Formats: sequence, C-alpha cells, structure tokens
Amino acid sequence: MVMAGNDLERMLGSLLGGDGKDAGLLGALIGSLSHGQGGGSLGGLLDSLARSGLTAQKDSWVGTGTNQPVTADQIQQALPDDTLQQVAEQAGVSPRKAADRIARGLPQVVDRLTPEGEVPQAPIEDLVRQQSG
Repeated sequence: MVMAGNDLERMLGSLLGGDGKDAGLLGALIGSLSHGQGGGSLGGLLDSLARSGLTAQKDSWVGTGTNQPVTADQIQQALPDDTLQQVAEQAGVSPRKAADRIARGLPQVVDRLTPEGEVPQAPIEDLVRQQSG
C-alpha cells in the first residue's frame, strides 16, 4: 500500500522529533525514489549513497555506533540531479537548501529505521509506519 505524501511526512516528522521541514524533504525524496531506481526500499537508497562514495557514512547510520555526518555537497553528488531538483521543487526550496536539509535529517532517519543494525528489505513507507506507530 502506497502512503499519501502527507502521511509519510507526518511519520517522518515524528522520527525527526517534529521537524516538518526536513520531514517534507525526506518524504519527497522517498516518494521520488519509490518511483525511480531506489524502488522505495531503504536498501535502494543506501546502495545509491554507497555508489557515490558514502559507504562509511551509510554504514555508521545503519550500525549501532555514532552516526557520521554527511554534507550537502555529498548529498548533491550522491543523488541524481533530476531527483534533487524534483525534491527541491516539491519543498519550495533551492536544490542546495534541499541537499542541506536532507544531509541533516537522513542520518537520523536511517539510524531510526535500522535499530537492529541491519537494513530491512521492506519498503521505506512500511518501515516508517512501524517505527512511528
């Protein structure tokens, strides 16, 4: 079952401690990936980041230790230009601002969605629903 954007954003907001701006961007990113190469899975998103040289950061978010930060520049390089542009337009911000907010929120969301230190194969929307329920 595909979740409506507002439902996903609300649940992401709860994972991020109520930060609606970052939740909206992450919700748009997940929605975009659900219809593209990522297939809507957390693994697809993380694989994309790893292919862009962010393996150490990705592994730290999934693992049970301290989360390594990621920069807006790294997010801009990791995401396809059209994906970042689409997410930015949906959020009403510049691609740079979108990348900054994604960089700030994504480590926390991935960490919360992988509490056992492993990447579940369920669609991201299902994982968010489980964690925020």
